[in-house]
Amino acid sequence: EAREKIKEEHEEVVALGGLHIIGTERHESRRVDNQLRGRSGRQGDPGSSKFYISLEDELMRLFGSDRISSIYDRLGIEEGQDIQHPLISRAIETAQKRVEQHNFDIRKHVLEYDNVMNKQREVIYEERKKILIGEKVREHIYEIIEEVLDEAIMLYMNPDVHRADWKYAEFNEWLWAKFNIKIQNIEEMAEGKDAEGILDYLIETIKSAYLDKEKNMPQGLMAHLEKMIMLQVIDTKWKDHLYAMDNLREGIGLRAYGQRDPLVEYQHEGYDMFMAMIDSVKDETIEFLFKVQAVREESPMKGVFQSLPQEFVKSDAAPMSRIPVPQARSGDGFQEESSEEPPSVEQYKRSGPKVGRNDPCPCGSGKKYKKCCGK
Repeated sequence: EAREKIKEEHEEVVALGGLHIIGTERHESRRVDNQLRGRSGRQGDPGSSKFYISLEDELMRLFGSDRISSIYDRLGIEEGQDIQHPLISRAIETAQKRVEQHNFDIRKHVLEYDNVMNKQREVIYEERKKILIGEKVREHIYEIIEEVLDEAIMLYMNPDVHRADWKYAEFNEWLWAKFNIKIQNIEEMAEGKDAEGILDYLIETIKSAYLDKEKNMPQGLMAHLEKMIMLQVIDTKWKDHLYAMDNLREGIGLRAYGQRDPLVEYQHEGYDMFMAMIDSVKDETIEFLFKVQAVREESPMKGVFQSLPQEFVKSDAAPMSRIPVPQARSGDGFQEESSEEPPSVEQYKRSGPKVGRNDPCPCGSGKKYKKCCGK
């Protein structure tokens, strides 16, 4: 029944000449105009489309409306007169092509900027993935230790600098800040060793201290802490880096005034910022891993009693009866205390009627209560 009705309506529309589309403006994209035209003449049915545009439309205003208007004025064409010519249609299509090319260049330019961040994002996500699945996390930590130590040795005990100018004390302080260790007689340790020998000695010393720390923790806790700390540091630094890259991108276009390509400048500075972020991740990861300590949880009741003065712990002490103490669980090593009823507090009763905020103030000032004594 529905199909028969649709068939009758279809035949009626075809008899009338099909669907006729009237457009009141040409879009800057030919694709949108073609979609509108496609509403008519579908599947071989009859139909037509026609566009009416004005020289004041956005598309015409951007591309040659002033020049066409001057021609119309010289020819004496009246305002509002209908003008049809194939040249006009071709001129409009040419204008649309220019706009489409301009928009394409913009998208292409944006993509080039986005590719810089995309490459950095791939590196970070790959690193997080390895940590999450636990792929050689300990080996990666040892690599970070070696890289951080190598950079510090080049800074404080550079082989190109005379040994008398090496900064032994500053290097020892740096070791304490990063790895929580100090080298006794560091000058004697460095005597007779080149930079590589010093690096090998420090790596073995720090690895040994790290393994000793792990032995003092419950089994498996250090591996869990490694993953948790590394992920936390990476996520925090990556978020800060994203904000910094957004700020860089907002003002990078001004480099064009200095005859420099903004995209190239963005790539170079973005790379430098990314490498600085990676170094910061390594430093903070090492610092947290070597300073973290496993703390045994004590019973909450035990901590309360230990923090009280000795005279308050005695059962016959008077102040103890006024301190409400929760019952200790069985096995904590404490006896349950009998709790007394708390002293009753007498409820306050108003002697006079309640004064509203908008009522005259009882003090006699003539002002409202909220403007006077009720402030």
